[in-house]
Amino acid sequence: MTHNTLTMIDLFAGAGGLSEGLREAGFKSLYANEVMRRYSETYAANHKETVVDQRDIREVDAKVVRAGLGIEKGELDLIAGGPPCQGFSINAPKRSSEDQRNHLFKEYLRFVDEFLPKAVLIENVPGLVSFEGGSTLQAILTSLEDHGYNADVKILYAPHYGVPQTRWRTIVIGMRDKEALSGVFPEPVRYGPLRVNFTSSFAGRNIVAFPNKLELELNPFLTVKDAIDDLPIIENGGVCSESQGYRTEPQNEFQLVMRAGSQCILNHETPRLSKVNTERMKHIPPGGNWTDIPFDLLPKGMQRARRSDHTKRYGRVDPDGLASTILTKCDPHWGAYFHYNQDRIFSVREAARIQTFPDSFRFIGSRIEQYEQVGNAVPPLLAAAIGKSLAEALGYQTEALIKVV
Repeated sequence: MTHNTLTMIDLFAGAGGLSEGLREAGFKSLYANEVMRRYSETYAANHKETVVDQRDIREVDAKVVRAGLGIEKGELDLIAGGPPCQGFSINAPKRSSEDQRNHLFKEYLRFVDEFLPKAVLIENVPGLVSFEGGSTLQAILTSLEDHGYNADVKILYAPHYGVPQTRWRTIVIGMRDKEALSGVFPEPVRYGPLRVNFTSSFAGRNIVAFPNKLELELNPFLTVKDAIDDLPIIENGGVCSESQGYRTEPQNEFQLVMRAGSQCILNHETPRLSKVNTERMKHIPPGGNWTDIPFDLLPKGMQRARRSDHTKRYGRVDPDGLASTILTKCDPHWGAYFHYNQDRIFSVREAARIQTFPDSFRFIGSRIEQYEQVGNAVPPLLAAAIGKSLAEALGYQTEALIKVV
């Protein structure tokens, strides 16, 4: 196979957030595997040139996949994905060997052995670093070395790369070329308020990627209002017609880029809040939270909470701040998901914007399924920043399509 572009496959691909960002950095996804039906349907709808395989990865012959793509061993640039890692152990003690997730990471390694890509990319939650006292992460790095890859790990903060929410991801990158590993992680290009509330030390070093430049030398973080303020106003429980236009012209570069190639407004709908949550919301100002709600309206559990606890719960997001981490549902009980000036929670499209999915990206399935796909995804802008650094480490001079990082 001959090609003039960076090629990749995506395993445990989800709805395609990682692939979307890597595409923006110049990578072409040839094959993706995702066992969840709605997720794979969304992936296929947005990556029409990719072979999307919904089978259980344990049933897939990697050699047949490689032959079908017409790729020789060592020709592929990247295998990316989010394989479950928390059960993985090289020595496979009893507790770990009974964890089915252990075997799923081995499936990822099976594809690595078959394709022998130039690089591998693994994403996971920050808790991976402290799981089993760090032994799981060490097992992953050691295993990649045993399979021919020099590997390193960093914890990246999404706002540093233009994502308007407090989201952290653990990123493992392995390179066949040891020298190429140096500088392969993207440098933060924006500043943003942060609080490290997880284990950030591994093998005697801090692995959080902090900016090397002073705050004044960096661009400011992207705010929630910057991200979503041009979208149409909808009511609590409302649905925006796809034929309806944007509320305003693009107000900034981010909105302009998000709207590129979009012919209509997709997935802009929100569930109807319960009567009690609607009443609670009336008392919460922008930037406020559950402590602004009258005591008799609080859930029983929150009535017993200290006022210094759970500071994001029942929050109305500060328009000039960062959003809470977008979860698989924008439930106000778990974060600041009330809109800053509309009496409702974030719509699916607003959650997708905060995750930095372009407006042309369509999510398939019920509204509940759409929220799940958005919340479980890697923010494409974060993935684009990683992809750009990876491309340069592989010797390509690439210019990411998204230029607002």
